[in-house]
Amino acid sequence: MYFELFSVLAFLSRCHCLTEKVEKNENTCGLLKQLLESTSLSVEINKKGLHREVVTTVELSPGELSGVRALLLHRWPRGVFVDPYQLASLRDQSDWQILVDSAIDLEVPAHKASGFVTYVYPTPDGPAPRLIKVTIPIHGRYHEPSFDGKTYTSVDIDAPELLLRTEKCTQLKDLEPHTVVDAPCTPDNSSTCSWVKLQHQQDQGPVSLQFPVGDGSLVTPVCGGTLLVTMICCAALSKYMWKHRII
Repeated sequence: MYFELFSVLAFLSRCHCLTEKVEKNENTCGLLKQLLESTSLSVEINKKGLHREVVTTVELSPGELSGVRALLLHRWPRGVFVDPYQLASLRDQSDWQILVDSAIDLEVPAHKASGFVTYVYPTPDGPAPRLIKVTIPIHGRYHEPSFDGKTYTSVDIDAPELLLRTEKCTQLKDLEPHTVVDAPCTPDNSSTCSWVKLQHQQDQGPVSLQFPVGDGSLVTPVCGGTLLVTMICCAALSKYMWKHRII
């Protein structure tokens, strides 16, 4: 009889713990969903010419942020690039870290380059701050010359995707309309975690940048002129060497 009573009490205790755990998980997921719905994100571009700055500002809800991590996922077009050496030099001066998904060739022109992705981790060793402001320096690539008289070309910069996660909420799929995506957990890219992507982040569309391009109609005269000048210089140099017996 005592064994049966002990079994019933153990079962009830286990059920109580499971119920309490489920309730805590639901409460945490509910707070995370409220955080997603009340968060705002905006993007602006600073500076002019081939060297710009993309400034992303995220304002999180003043609710509970304990244990919540944030991640900004940028999908960059092939018309721009980030300088890994410049980003490394800024690492000690900023409160965020960045992970680039592929090697960046600084010299490749736009028509031979590929788009790439960066992951930006604000305060990667702690919870997300209520106000996140990240400034990423970008540079325009050289573009193919234009043969239709255009002197500038447009490159569209999309707003980054805001991803949030917390280990206290395990039922991420219940946070519709927000979707769950996989992304590196930390800047060292040692493991992958599930993140919730914020939907409907901002009303504005992509930011369009204007970069100068060469005049394709001048290719022939420029190449011809360059070849002519080279030949004249070679002839003059050869004459000088022959006259002074320089071998």
